[in-house]
Amino acid sequence: MNKFTFFLFALLLNSYVGISKDKEAYNIKIKINNISNTECYMGYHFAEKQYVSDTLKVDAKGNMIYSGTKPLDGGIYLVVTPNKKYFEVIIAGETEFSLETDTLDFVKNMKVKGSKENEWFYAYLNYMANKSKELEPLNRKYEALKGNKDSVELLRSKMSKIDKEVKDYKVNFMKEHPESFLAKIFRTSQDPEVPEAPKLPNGKKDSTFAYKYFKSHFFDGVDFSDARLLRTPLIYNKYKQYLEKLTYQIPDSIAEACIYIIEKAKANKEVFKYTVVYTTSTYESSKIMGMDAVFVRLVEEYYNTGQAYWADSTLMFKISDRARVLKPLLLGKKAPNLLLYDDKNQLQPLWGVKAKYTVLCFWDPDCSHCKKTVPQLGEIYHKSLKAKGFEVYGVCTETEEAKWHKFIEENKLDWINVADIKLQNYFRSIYDISSTPVIYILNEKKEIIAKKLGVEQIEEFTDNYMKMELKKKLN
Repeated sequence: MNKFTFFLFALLLNSYVGISKDKEAYNIKIKINNISNTECYMGYHFAEKQYVSDTLKVDAKGNMIYSGTKPLDGGIYLVVTPNKKYFEVIIAGETEFSLETDTLDFVKNMKVKGSKENEWFYAYLNYMANKSKELEPLNRKYEALKGNKDSVELLRSKMSKIDKEVKDYKVNFMKEHPESFLAKIFRTSQDPEVPEAPKLPNGKKDSTFAYKYFKSHFFDGVDFSDARLLRTPLIYNKYKQYLEKLTYQIPDSIAEACIYIIEKAKANKEVFKYTVVYTTSTYESSKIMGMDAVFVRLVEEYYNTGQAYWADSTLMFKISDRARVLKPLLLGKKAPNLLLYDDKNQLQPLWGVKAKYTVLCFWDPDCSHCKKTVPQLGEIYHKSLKAKGFEVYGVCTETEEAKWHKFIEENKLDWINVADIKLQNYFRSIYDISSTPVIYILNEKKEIIAKKLGVEQIEEFTDNYMKMELKKKLN
């Protein structure tokens, strides 16, 4: 995670202390048999990670108390023992209750007093444990009898029956206790049930119906107004599945999907904040080429319009400036022109390069990675790229002219070699150069078609791109 992304998440996490509106203090008594005179830890889920909130002193009988004078945020918490094993606790408005269990089996031996939410939660966990025991022998038989069609069908029927029983358990619970937090957990985690596809005018069933229905109803069970869901893994998992599995992996589609989620998240200011920070940081730091366009779109949509209420002037400057730098460098944009002197002291404009494709490479002769990859680029250039209409516009970021010339001569770099020996150009900030090497690939119009590729990726990318362009022409 880069420093910028870490800064965003640190700000987000620090602000979640005491977001609950519950005015009461909390006093939770916990007893774990078979441990004594040690320390346990109280933690909580936040999105995909877990964090420690307190250290609990354990007496000789395994007793400990989790208490405080400030309101306790709702969600799913964890009691972690010294050997790193843990059990979960639902915090949902009940401020005084007790839990007793032992290390032999946290779930099976759990006794709850004073908390309906945790009584229901552990009844469910025990129910699921029993259902898992029923499934285990069926799964083993299924793996052993894959070749026997009749036996497999019978096993599938039994497994489906158990699956239905679990679903019915949740449905019945949600009907009986609709306002409970556990019911919200069930509703959030369930997937939409897809009805039978309608028929098209030609009499055939719509093959896209299931996907479109599933996606459009994916968040039906999520109560975006309840910030307690942030302290579970559920919101994160829903976002991740929607953005990575249900959305086409192109920047425009992902940006629209992010905005769709964020607008739903406006039901609660803390959920809105998390959703904006999560999506912007995810796509600012994405390793998938082109996804920085999503980051830029979200910054313009939510930060630059004043909707990011949590952002002070320092954060606003950093995130807006980052989007400003990246915007001219997005895929499809015309690359900013450069006017630099070459190794023969002649001005060479980037836009003046006469080539079907241009590899724009920023390198430094003192960079250990450049010493390996730039000569490799030279090999690829002579082997295949030059014959395919490629030219290389190599920008040396070093200001020592002797080092620059020496590297060119030793590695026989016979492409366009330029540098800013007189420090008169701002190419480092223009092209977001914080380290080297950095490679962009431009088409004949000098539009950016790829960026920040590894040298080993260039041939595969260019071959695929040229095939794609040829296919477009033929169509």
